[in-house]
Amino acid sequence: MRLSKKSLLVSLLIAAFAYTLIGALLLPATVLHIANQQLAKLTNAPAKLERVEFNPFSFEATLWNLHIGEPDAPQIAFRRLYANLSLDSLWRGALHLTDIELERAHGDVRFNRDGELNLLQLFNLPERTEPEPPATDSRPFPVELDRIALIKNSLFFEDQRTSEPVVFAYDNLSLELHHLSTLPDNNSNMTLTASGPYGARLDWQGSLSLLPLRSRGHVSVDAAELQTIWPYVRERLAVTLQSGALSASTDYQIDLSERTDVTLSNAQLTLQDFNLQTAQAPLLRIPTLNIAEGSLDLAQRRARLGTIKSEGLEAWAARTEQGEIDLLALLPPADEAAAADANNSSAEDQGTAADEPASDSTATPSATEPAEPPPPWQLQVAAADLSNYQLHLQDRQPAEDVKLELAPLNLSLRDFDSLGQAPFQLSLDTGVNGSGQLQASGDVTLTPLTANLQVNTRDLNLQLARAYVEPLVRIQLRSGLLGSQLQVQLKGLQPLDIGVSGDAHVNQLHIVDSARQRDLLKWQRLDLSGIDYQTDRLSIDGVTLQQPYVRFIINENLTTNFSGLLVEQPVASAPRSQPPASDKSPLALRIGGIRINDGSANFADFSLTPNFATALGQLNGSIGTIDNQRPLVASVAIEGRVDRYAPVTIQGGLTPFDPLNSLDIATRFRNVELTTLTPYSGKFAGYRIRKGRLNLDLRYRIEQGQLNAENKLLLEGLQLGEKVDSPDAVDLPVRLAVALLKDTKGNIDLSLPVSGNLEDPQFSVMPIVWQTLRNLLLRATQAPFKFIAGLVSGDDQDLSQVSFAPGQKELDANAQRTLDTLASALQERPALTLEIEGLSTVQQDGPLLAAARLEAEYQRLLYQSLQRSGARVPASPNELVVEEDDKPALLEGIYRTRLKRQPPPEWSELDREQRAAQLRQAVLDNWSNNDLMLRRLAQARAAEIKAYLVERGGLDAQRLYLIDVSTSDSSGTEAVTVPLHLDSQ
Repeated sequence: MRLSKKSLLVSLLIAAFAYTLIGALLLPATVLHIANQQLAKLTNAPAKLERVEFNPFSFEATLWNLHIGEPDAPQIAFRRLYANLSLDSLWRGALHLTDIELERAHGDVRFNRDGELNLLQLFNLPERTEPEPPATDSRPFPVELDRIALIKNSLFFEDQRTSEPVVFAYDNLSLELHHLSTLPDNNSNMTLTASGPYGARLDWQGSLSLLPLRSRGHVSVDAAELQTIWPYVRERLAVTLQSGALSASTDYQIDLSERTDVTLSNAQLTLQDFNLQTAQAPLLRIPTLNIAEGSLDLAQRRARLGTIKSEGLEAWAARTEQGEIDLLALLPPADEAAAADANNSSAEDQGTAADEPASDSTATPSATEPAEPPPPWQLQVAAADLSNYQLHLQDRQPAEDVKLELAPLNLSLRDFDSLGQAPFQLSLDTGVNGSGQLQASGDVTLTPLTANLQVNTRDLNLQLARAYVEPLVRIQLRSGLLGSQLQVQLKGLQPLDIGVSGDAHVNQLHIVDSARQRDLLKWQRLDLSGIDYQTDRLSIDGVTLQQPYVRFIINENLTTNFSGLLVEQPVASAPRSQPPASDKSPLALRIGGIRINDGSANFADFSLTPNFATALGQLNGSIGTIDNQRPLVASVAIEGRVDRYAPVTIQGGLTPFDPLNSLDIATRFRNVELTTLTPYSGKFAGYRIRKGRLNLDLRYRIEQGQLNAENKLLLEGLQLGEKVDSPDAVDLPVRLAVALLKDTKGNIDLSLPVSGNLEDPQFSVMPIVWQTLRNLLLRATQAPFKFIAGLVSGDDQDLSQVSFAPGQKELDANAQRTLDTLASALQERPALTLEIEGLSTVQQDGPLLAAARLEAEYQRLLYQSLQRSGARVPASPNELVVEEDDKPALLEGIYRTRLKRQPPPEWSELDREQRAAQLRQAVLDNWSNNDLMLRRLAQARAAEIKAYLVERGGLDAQRLYLIDVSTSDSSGTEAVTVPLHLDSQ
């Protein structure tokens, strides 16, 4: 009995020893051998698992140092993989692991330009010859994991499918999960943190259920550089991201048990230093953008933003010559996008058809009925405050570019709802082109679109409308400032129903007749009081003109200088199917009265012989009520003076909307000094007027298109002066004619009746074309710099440009002599101003600027290196002398940091000098086209010219303007010439 017990004990000990030997030594060695054997078989790169450990008593297994890939560049690797299997897995009916740890794992994921994934090429995957049989049980295998931990893992990702490679990495990715299970209704707690050398940090805390799939928690991303993923955006949007960082956080809840149910709450987003530009110009800059208290309900298709705050945004937009918005041109063509979407949809449909079984032919008809469209998305914004914005808008379609600068622009929204069921509050305050101001505030409703806004404007420059008005009317709008206090009510769009009421004024209007280049109309101030516009009628209580001026000319055929102002527009032929235009009544217009204070006018009548022309001033008077719905005669009563002393009166009445129907105007001039008409008498009569006075009575009456005019002319004491040699003078013995016409008192009294049918096209003559000072004006305007050079030097020296040595901003002796002559000439013409347009060239200036910048980079890097080493350094990096032997090493860093890329692999085969030459040339080529460096040089040259003219030439700085600089490929000469332009104050 004792022997049997002893034998049993020995047997147990031997069995325990054998179990321990097999579990602790033999089994790990066998697993390690098989694993490495399979790795060698299945992988196309060196692969090795270093060690396997197994505790047969605690069921703990550890794999050490897996390495797949080249020794110095693993593609898949980990330091330690640990798992602890619980013994209760034997009777619980589920795989129960108490612990899984993966430590210092690394993955290298790369897509090449052909879209091939390196990990797929890493393994010899068997080809799938037969489809897998359908699973009979869709339930997952029961697994319970008490704890999963990823400890300081890393990931490197590179995608070369885009025009610029996408590269990002995480070198500290840690994850911890507790109580993860594939059993139903089991929640696990999860914590994820990730950070990397590119600055972004990811934090994720929450719970996760696999069956059904549910998760809730909090996710945050801090300081994510958008440049990392921007190449993906550039594939669809042709813009370049210069900088931009995004931080965001949100609480979330995801439930995929029955439908895709995603909700976000307490969402925060911060965008900083966001800078977009196109290949030609900047596009968008956002210093700061903050969104707080955001929420999203995907199932309800509703998003809400609590507050939006942004400051300092700067944006550029333009309409091109073809009438397109340049921002829209950056988007991919609609046909390409549609084709891509169609291809994606087709691929998805084919994939779905291949994966899903054939449909049952006995399907119910309801299955083919179209699904009810989802409700529209709803966006709500509780409060948005956008401040200090700058919008640079440009319209290049007109013959002359129109620039609109809106800054500083402040916009505020309250209670915005995209469904538009309730009004939201809008407040807008912006500057317009530096001097104007626009303010609007009130309520806006989207559905239907209605608005009730108080709109105030101040000093809006009407020259903005010049490019649009001048192609339609033969005028030049030189100046004009608009101000208003209006209440605007938009009641509907179909048809347009809008109402405007309030007051408006226009200050400093100046309109020039473009054909004659003479003033046509201007005033100091126009006040419109009691404006009331309601879709089909416009009523103005009163119009007051302060210091108005008008030039009015009656041509030989009795047409006026106003009748030919409208430019005839081509009439597009309407398609045959187009219905005839509706007989819509014209706008009902009523003006209660017009008041003129201190006006002036130039009046000429070329229908008389000799011609009459004079200037009127001190005009005061009124015009009665004008109403196009009642064809009543409006009274006219105006008084003024010619040359301050000769009185003039205009009395009568007219029907302003149909002057050929009824007009009766009597104009009287008394004691007009004839010497004021000397320029006209010299041109047309060939003699100056020495003295004399004029009395003129004009009576123009029109009834039903028939003109009956009485023109009585009385010349008192007329004396002709010396003869004037004029090619336009009449071929008559003028002195004899004057002597024959004079009466005993020395006066000439003439009566010149005129009558005719104004509607008869034969009642007209060729108009007179003015040519006063034509040759002098042409010479002065076509070569202004040569013209003013003759004032001081007596020759035709060209002062329109200043030469600089390539890469330099200092003025040489020749440039200084040119500027000395220019300064003297400008002293002779104090009304002139000078515009300096800085210029730089890529071919002449670019290489020199790039070389100078490279030398500065050498000095800066050496200076930093000496500082870090504790060596004694001078006060500034530019005092250092960089030895040639030190430059190749510095070039390596300059190339990588400044060009933001690695040297080509083939350069590694070059010797030290050849590699340094390649690096240096690549850096210089990159910097030679640097727009910022070239622009700064151009600005410095312009500033140097201005400083010389002010400090050495003695010119007032207010007369010199630095206009926007430019950069060209080449100047065409050895030197770089900066152009100058003349203007007037």
